[in-house]
Amino acid sequence: MTNVRIYVTYKESVFDPQGDTIKQAIHALGHDEVADVKVGKFFDVQLDPTKKDISTAVKEIAEELLVNFNLETYEYKVMEEV
Repeated sequence: MTNVRIYVTYKESVFDPQGDTIKQAIHALGHDEVADVKVGKFFDVQLDPTKKDISTAVKEIAEELLVNFNLETYEYKVMEEV
């Protein structure tokens, strides 16, 4: 089995209201060194590489279910093979 982490974030051109709110709160705490905050989510998925190629499976899962391509983009990282 292979553990994969799929990261989903807003596209650069999309305003991130939650990230902006968090940035403002950080500034209110006195941390003016923080220039920007981006909020995203990740999914840990365990895949069986003998059934389908990992990159093909991740692409299908992300594009069919996890990502709204009008607003978001994704990348993934193979975490470990069990």
